[in-house]
Amino acid sequence: MDRTERLFALMDALRRHRRPVTAAQLAEEQGVSVRTIYRDVQALIRLGAPIDGEAGVGYVLRPGFFLPPLMFTAEELEALVLGARWVGAQADEGLAGAAENAVAKIAAASPDDLRGRIDDTGLWPVVLHGPGAAPQPVLGLVRQAMRKERALAMRYQSESGSTTERDVWPVQIAYYDGKQIVAAWCCLRASFRHFRADRIERVALTAQPYGKPRRTLTKEWRQAWEREGSAPA
Repeated sequence: MDRTERLFALMDALRRHRRPVTAAQLAEEQGVSVRTIYRDVQALIRLGAPIDGEAGVGYVLRPGFFLPPLMFTAEELEALVLGARWVGAQADEGLAGAAENAVAKIAAASPDDLRGRIDDTGLWPVVLHGPGAAPQPVLGLVRQAMRKERALAMRYQSESGSTTERDVWPVQIAYYDGKQIVAAWCCLRASFRHFRADRIERVALTAQPYGKPRRTLTKEWRQAWEREGSAPA
């Protein structure tokens, strides 16, 4: 790996860490010496990278710094395009459109040779449910609720056919091939529940905030899942 590649690899490593990371840890990840990390960090700072920290304490890359798409490796581009194509084949129309737009923006900001690779990576996801899968517009509201941390009021039909009205605090969405599962805190049951998107008959975003930050709820949901598994709705 030449010096330029090493500097970009170091930037990628710093971007992955949200908290200060020591030079020793970076050196182990990159397979270089600690002294090399010190020199490379200083080189990046001279080039304008907003890196905070110092030797012996740790380094962190301030938010808002991005490299142009031209710096993506071939495998990074393949991963982006394959992921975008998989999302584009799902029943979440909002995310499908966003994925298409994101790839178009990357292509527009890339040099011609990179644009050609984006157009023809040779990688396609296999979606068993086919292109005619019914869209699930409720997913857009679920994602909005998660971003704003506001409760959803919904009417839900269980596997047995019974319906209930309940308020929920969505924390995660699992996208299976042909099926989407919403993990949420159910205010009616006072516990975590899993809801199939195609069984949500009606849903509305309320002004009621979550009772806890979504990050906290997510941690509790994972603990419940590891402990005993959350009962399906």
